[in-house]
Amino acid sequence: MTQLLIEPARRTGCEDIRALTEVLQSAAQRQRSPIDDVLDAGVVDEERYMRELAHDLGMEWLETIPVAEVPLPLREACGPRIALRHRLLPVAITHGDGDKKRLKLATFDPFNLVARQAAAQELALPIDWCMTSRKRLHESLRRLYGVGADTFEQILEGRDFDYDHLEAGEDEANVIDQDDDEEASVVKFVNQIIREALDQRATDIHVEPLSTNLRIRYRIDGRLIEIAVPENIKALQSSVIARLKIMARLDIAERRVPQDGRINLQFEGATIDVRVATVPTVEGESVSLRLLNQEKFNIAKLAMEPFVLKKIEALLHLPNGIILITGPTGSGKSTSLYSFLSEVNHPERRIVTVEDPVENKLTGVMQIAVKNEIGLTFATALRSILRADPNIVMIGEIRDLETAEIAIRASLTGHLVFSTLHTNDAMGGISRLVDMGVEPFLVSAAVRAFLAQRLVRRLCPHCRVPREVTEQDRRDLGIPLHIPGQVYLPKGCDRCRMTGFSGRLAIYEVILLTQPMQELVAHRAQAAELRVQAIRDGYIPMREYGWYKVMKGETTIEEVISVTSSDIGGGE
Repeated sequence: MTQLLIEPARRTGCEDIRALTEVLQSAAQRQRSPIDDVLDAGVVDEERYMRELAHDLGMEWLETIPVAEVPLPLREACGPRIALRHRLLPVAITHGDGDKKRLKLATFDPFNLVARQAAAQELALPIDWCMTSRKRLHESLRRLYGVGADTFEQILEGRDFDYDHLEAGEDEANVIDQDDDEEASVVKFVNQIIREALDQRATDIHVEPLSTNLRIRYRIDGRLIEIAVPENIKALQSSVIARLKIMARLDIAERRVPQDGRINLQFEGATIDVRVATVPTVEGESVSLRLLNQEKFNIAKLAMEPFVLKKIEALLHLPNGIILITGPTGSGKSTSLYSFLSEVNHPERRIVTVEDPVENKLTGVMQIAVKNEIGLTFATALRSILRADPNIVMIGEIRDLETAEIAIRASLTGHLVFSTLHTNDAMGGISRLVDMGVEPFLVSAAVRAFLAQRLVRRLCPHCRVPREVTEQDRRDLGIPLHIPGQVYLPKGCDRCRMTGFSGRLAIYEVILLTQPMQELVAHRAQAAELRVQAIRDGYIPMREYGWYKVMKGETTIEEVISVTSSDIGGGE
């Protein structure tokens, strides 16, 4: 078998045959199929290697798997327990001699004799075997059966459906990467939903009761994606929601009012902080989970263009003043704030924050969580911390005149203040503060800069394809000719779940309150005058900043246009 598995690697250009041989020998000593070990070792290109192996074995190779065409008959022919346990995918039901039905099963591991024997013994139809890649097979299994389908089937059969078991202990409630062979339960079913979301880099999970179904959606790269779930999942609606509420330590008996809670998860050695919010609807409680990785923040991770990074670094070295980040909810403001704080976090500086809520914990930073129910608001917390000798203050959001006035007072008395505003663009921050009731001369005296940002999807670097853009196209779109580079389009591959995108990046615009800008703001100048002066000071609109990312092949024209409009970022 060793030679059989080495030959496809040679033909596909494997550069480390010795490492491959060691993997095969190790698998042989443990008397197990070596395919998983070979793919996990990363010494071969999975797609090309598996295709060549299928050719050598005389097995049909599947480039695509149209499982959505006849899902019900396939699920009936091969149940989720055997399919998911042995990673066997029913592809089609065909007709053989005498018009007898046969089942085509796909595998990525033709040497897994246990799986083959189980299929032959438990499935009613004769089997025709074919091969596909491991990643494609796993994705197709999720689409066909839904997340947690094997656990769900056992629960419905009543073998271990115990409502009392929902009262899990603290350790069990906070650990979701347990062994696959643990006893099936509602606990495991919910854990599988969360684990799948983490695997797919989701930032949010929404569990939404409908009249005839329980819909589960993930937010991935800013887009909501409905995931496949087992049939009849509506039967477990109350227990799934109860389990989530128990994990967040909420009152499971209270279903009439919204509740908020948190879950601290341990997943593959990492700590995941989950914010949980429940909302009562006519069909039952809807539960939303925000997944927050306890990551290390670094300004370099923001991947700012040099002309913006230079301005930000200069602002971070100021002794006092207010730096405001503007943008709608979900535009990455918190990530930027934490990155800035990490940059200025030194032992000789005392940093105090007031947040609602504290999303990420920063070592060496004193973080205060707002608790309105006991009177600990932004304003009351700020009054206290200004007497606690801070050098730098971060306010999660300026929402009212009282908070704005205290922030201004802090900046005028020698503190560097960071905060956020909900406005459409950087210029809008000026009018927002004035509309709150802040005197224009105080805005000009205290604020040093407004930074606006939006998030766009990042092109998958593995499958993007070049797009031809002429000089006339550039003029029509407003892409300056002095920005060099190449435009790309999304294509889609297994690594990006066929979306063409992987992750997100921010695009920015910065307005500095220089001396001329301060005079204009103090004298209540019109927005047009302010804009002209900002351009003189080196202001680059958000859309133009986006074109730099487009020409670097990091995002698309459509993504930049979708988050900037004629009155945002300086488009035509």
